[in-house]
Amino acid sequence: MGKLNGKTALVTGGAEGIGAATARLMIEEGAQVMLADVQIDKARALADQLGANAQAVELDVRDLDQWHHAVNAAQEHLGPLNILCNIAGISEPGNVIDVDLDSWRRTIDINLEGPFLGMRAALPVMEANGEAGAIVNIGSMIAIRAAAFVAAYSASKAGLLALTRSVALDCAERGVPIRANMVHPGAIRTPMYDRYKFSGADTPENIETNFAATHPMNRIGEPGEVAKAVVFLASDEASFTTGCDFTVDGGGSIRS
Repeated sequence: MGKLNGKTALVTGGAEGIGAATARLMIEEGAQVMLADVQIDKARALADQLGANAQAVELDVRDLDQWHHAVNAAQEHLGPLNILCNIAGISEPGNVIDVDLDSWRRTIDINLEGPFLGMRAALPVMEANGEAGAIVNIGSMIAIRAAAFVAAYSASKAGLLALTRSVALDCAERGVPIRANMVHPGAIRTPMYDRYKFSGADTPENIETNFAATHPMNRIGEPGEVAKAVVFLASDEASFTTGCDFTVDGGGSIRS
């Protein structure tokens, strides 16, 4: 306990899934957390549940003005911002030929441009605070091993991988004490996963079996398992780690 004592974190997608699990664990480890989510009612309800060290702010990650507001709210209400976790994301099916163009653009806007705007808004503030900081972006095993049925998701997460490494190098080369790393989950039991499981494309049981089979460990992951990796990379325990790919995918990205 106490890995994040005295730290302030802004967590996007904080209302549910991996974002909610990360916020909960960060608070257990001593941080104060701003839950940022477009689902503001859910985010506020969770913040109330988590207690005095959690607050919520409405954020559409596609809007730079909203990003500035969220960063400023975290600083004003919780203290100097040390940690940014870009967890908000979407996944919708479609290959290059049949993906709906609105779906393609929405996925790129949320999964790639959203974190870009977040880092653009947060980095100058974190630098000005003069404290060691960390950015943790959520990727996917599909960033490492693309999937045919999710062209937009594959492209967005692979792009975010390159962007994360670019930020890591930029901060290191300029002597800025902010690290940028990426966690790559496999299929995790979240509302995003449930939308596939209960899509009607097959029985939920068969869909789960098929998703589990893409992981050599042959199961679906849990949000808390990803949250542990995020907290490690956000903490001073990872002080010499930047630009890394931390997989939490049951071996999915290295399967034969």
